[in-house]
Amino acid sequence: MALDQLDDKSEMGFLDHLEELRWHLVRSVIAIAVLMITAYIFQGYIWDVVILGPTKSDFWTYQKLCELAEMLRSPALCLDEIPISLQNREITGQFVMSITSSAVIGLIVAFPYVFWEIWRFVKPGLRSSEKNASRGAVLVVSFLFLTGVAFGYFIITPLSINFLANYTLSDSIQNLIDIKSILNMLIMLSLACGFMFQLPVISYFMTKAGLASPALMKRYRKHAFVAILVISAIITPPDVMSQILIAIPIIGLYEVSILVSRRVEKSNEKKNT
Repeated sequence: MALDQLDDKSEMGFLDHLEELRWHLVRSVIAIAVLMITAYIFQGYIWDVVILGPTKSDFWTYQKLCELAEMLRSPALCLDEIPISLQNREITGQFVMSITSSAVIGLIVAFPYVFWEIWRFVKPGLRSSEKNASRGAVLVVSFLFLTGVAFGYFIITPLSINFLANYTLSDSIQNLIDIKSILNMLIMLSLACGFMFQLPVISYFMTKAGLASPALMKRYRKHAFVAILVISAIITPPDVMSQILIAIPIIGLYEVSILVSRRVEKSNEKKNT
């Protein structure tokens, strides 16, 4: 009898957790849907200014690069023209892209709220020490994600588009670019940078779990720097300044991750002594 009651309580507890998780997910989906509909309503402005911005020579990044080129007397940094012509080759293409872009924008803008809902579900299961150690997690994760998305949009994407648009095999070949490829590149690079900027957070939890250490990250620092420089050289125009503009923030993230890992390791050592 007692065992039956215990099983019922355990089952009810599990079902209660599922019900709570369901409502967190429902609220998150509603937030994304509301922002998605808002983005769809203003899709004309979003496409002309935001999505197609990196394909235009008057984009903010290109203007700042020209100003920097004047200061450093490096004409290669100034981008005068992007030789591409955009086209849509599918009858449903523009409609599908409007839905896709609205959904992605809704997800990006709603990310802080969605993560907050997830954190509200996870937090009660943490120990008091873990709660204290992860204080401000929502703010830090949201800030790093949005900063990474901005870095991908304002830095990585325009430099990549400019490099690929000016890369030619022959003067007789004209770049008639499917607009879907521009949208896919923008989404991929922006979201990839958003998640890449979570490296300090990943370092924190991996060190907590004993899967990483500052010594290990220092040991592979040179390898990481070489990989970063190679990636920077691939996605930027063939000049040193552009590669440095890309590499410095990523290298900085790696160094911050080492500092975070070191702090966590010292905290663990104090608890064990």
